[in-house]
Amino acid sequence: MVFAVVVVRAVRPAPPAHDLVPSVAIDDPAFVPTLEAHVTTPITRGNRATLLVNGDAIFPAKLAAIRAARTSITYAEYFWGEGQVGADIAEALAERCRAGIPVKVLLDAVGALYMPDEHRATMLRAGCRVHTFRPLVRLGLRRHNNRNHRRILVVDGRIGHTGGSGVSDKWTGNGTAEDHWHDVDLHFEGPGVQWLQSAFAENWREATHEILGGAAYFPPPAPAGDVRLQIVASSPVAGSYAAYTMVLLAIASARQSVLVTNPYFVLDAQMTNALLAAARRGVRVRVLTPGKIDHNLVRSASRHDYGPLLQGGVEIFEYQASLLHAKTMVVDATWATLGSTNFDNRSFALNDELNVGIHDPALARRLQEMFERDLERARRIDYESWRRRGIKERLMETLVLPVRDLL
Repeated sequence: MVFAVVVVRAVRPAPPAHDLVPSVAIDDPAFVPTLEAHVTTPITRGNRATLLVNGDAIFPAKLAAIRAARTSITYAEYFWGEGQVGADIAEALAERCRAGIPVKVLLDAVGALYMPDEHRATMLRAGCRVHTFRPLVRLGLRRHNNRNHRRILVVDGRIGHTGGSGVSDKWTGNGTAEDHWHDVDLHFEGPGVQWLQSAFAENWREATHEILGGAAYFPPPAPAGDVRLQIVASSPVAGSYAAYTMVLLAIASARQSVLVTNPYFVLDAQMTNALLAAARRGVRVRVLTPGKIDHNLVRSASRHDYGPLLQGGVEIFEYQASLLHAKTMVVDATWATLGSTNFDNRSFALNDELNVGIHDPALARRLQEMFERDLERARRIDYESWRRRGIKERLMETLVLPVRDLL
């Protein structure tokens, strides 16, 4: 353990420091070009988008999109585990392969480590191309840490699906069942899909040395609605910290409220200061984190840092109904984001991540309403109760400090 800690300290990554972040309000005409300039992807107009809350909505939509494919399917998945959901998705992809549709599946070596062999075999037998992203056997310690945490499904280059869910029966249900996940995805059509496909193509190119192109994958963009979306793909290995920059800019833009839902809430000093600065200027900052979690070390690392936030006016709640996995942020009930990015150093400085910036007040209000409903199933943490936490909790928080940036 001593050696592991020394190695971890030697290779500890961090996002770049931002000494000054512009405070451009969401409704300021300069907000959009500022965000585009620093995130380096456009905010696309003409999209149609649907929020999918929990497995009851997520998996039927995903399966329907796959089964409707006519020209191509590209699918990148971080987590793939046992269960009927995985079997159903594997068979749906295989059926499209048998129908002559090219299907490309990219699985992360760590997240899909316990994927049943039969699920992979189902796709391979049908002719699907299934590849592993950064296989563990060929990488050194440093590269083991850099995972593809993105969730990307693109059908025919025209239908996109992304969010925080994985492939496992743990995600089934309505988000209130014991030992099941509460999550949210976005299903959309329109010009934004091109940039979701671009993020897949980046990871596929690294894994296979193949450059995707042509109308099957990149058809001419066509408007499908009136929603503005921005695909924010972050890859620290390639020098991109776009997700981190987006979050900082969005917090600095807030004038009324910042609502954060995130399962792995382990902030660095810069992000902590951003939330505290928002609270000081009168913004209501509310954070929803898990009351139950799959990784207790992460929970300990997160709770260690509650004190300054609570004293600074940030409200913190812990979701009790099930395992919270949704990763969303809503600013001023006008702008929102959801995706794969956690509020921790692993997402901000190690993993390839993907979020969607939602420049649509109607969808932002829907996510705010979801946040408020979730608070009804949450317990508020106050400073005095946090300060009086037991010796066992404090000890665990101390023990996890050396590795908190790699959780």
